[in-house]
Amino acid sequence: LGGLGEIGMNMALYGVGTTRKRQWLMVDCGVAFAGEDLPGVDLIFPDPGFIVAERKNLLGIIITHAHEDHFGALADLWPRLGAPVYMTPFSANLLEARRLSEPGAPRIPVRGISQASRFTLGPFDIETIPVAHSIPESMALAIRTAHGTVLHTGDWKIDETPIVGLPTDGNRLKEIGDEGVLALVCDSTNVTREGISPSETEVRESLRQLILSAKGRVAVTTFASNVARIRSVAEAAAEAGREVILVGRAMDRVKDVAAELGMLDGIASFRSADRFKTLARDKCVLLLTGSQGEQRAALARVAEGEHPEVTLAAGDTVVFSSRTIPGNEKGVGKIVNSLAKMGVEIITDRDALVHVSGHPRKEELRRMYEWIRPQIAIPAHGEALHLTLHREFAKAMGVKEVIRAFNGDLVSLAPGEAAIINQVPNGRLVKDGNFIIPAADAAITERRKLSFGGLVT
Repeated sequence: LGGLGEIGMNMALYGVGTTRKRQWLMVDCGVAFAGEDLPGVDLIFPDPGFIVAERKNLLGIIITHAHEDHFGALADLWPRLGAPVYMTPFSANLLEARRLSEPGAPRIPVRGISQASRFTLGPFDIETIPVAHSIPESMALAIRTAHGTVLHTGDWKIDETPIVGLPTDGNRLKEIGDEGVLALVCDSTNVTREGISPSETEVRESLRQLILSAKGRVAVTTFASNVARIRSVAEAAAEAGREVILVGRAMDRVKDVAAELGMLDGIASFRSADRFKTLARDKCVLLLTGSQGEQRAALARVAEGEHPEVTLAAGDTVVFSSRTIPGNEKGVGKIVNSLAKMGVEIITDRDALVHVSGHPRKEELRRMYEWIRPQIAIPAHGEALHLTLHREFAKAMGVKEVIRAFNGDLVSLAPGEAAIINQVPNGRLVKDGNFIIPAADAAITERRKLSFGGLVT
């Protein structure tokens, strides 16, 4: 229902049984952030109407990891779904922290699982396998049924030296491949890129060198959920004799959850923004939210001189330890120009190795296919170009049946040949204030017309 033909809003369904008696498993329940083409709208969800109509047959929802595009829609859509939710402690604690910070958010019944666990839901025998990604406790899923096994990778990469958490368990994946895998549903994000994604350890060294050599303040902005990056910055700051100030509620929330689970053991205490004015310029490292140009995030407010406690000046350095997600270029560019006007030095991933992707490049994909050796491949997590290129890659790897599916496609994997056999209802919902309505709702379309055409009185 989401994530095929787009980046974001991941929501997959696996079904076993005849049409009238089919039982379902949902994997992920993600969100996307609205752009300028949807004025007044913050969030976009996949429309779960198809499975809501079948909710009595929805056995469970498994969250592969806690990135917004994989679990960000849970709080809003779970009341419609009602099924038990399975996730790791890090994901569960982040969900609970969000509930406590958002009045009216529902209490969702979570059943805790580990990155390496096995459990049964009706006809599904499910095994979770640790994979490396840019957030802790990410998992692939081996979904075994009477008709065969599906390996759903989730988001992953091969990183033998992750800063936080476990590396991708290639040995276990190969063992599953040896058992025989019917279908591989695999991340397509970086199928256009050759080689292997660099390790977080390499980013840590780059950040270390930058922080050690800086003269003024250093501000690092990154995705708040990247605990490895938070730890790397903290370690480099300690070596340089600097204290770390966290700026942004999301960063604070992730830090608290990570610390509770022991992921930040051995790290000096972080400081809050109200300590900023007490620290000399060469004794301070800032960790800020807002790497994607979000107007209300910490970095944008600092760049515009609107933050009540934190300021930057000529001679300071801002490191964008992130990549700009397509669609966010305008917001990021505005911040960069404001910082440049101040005389702040700006470092991005074009200048130094300050960010690495959490998704597999071609050589990593090649290893996954060699481990799993599936009969069928279904490229996932990508726009149309990514899915098309991944289809050709899978064919080159010797996979006999490759299905390029898009949102709403009902794919039959077994028995018989793999094929798209139907289209189920699918679409988009948007969050407009406290209301969740179809993206095609008259209020949204009229607002779009007004934003582009204006109003004459």
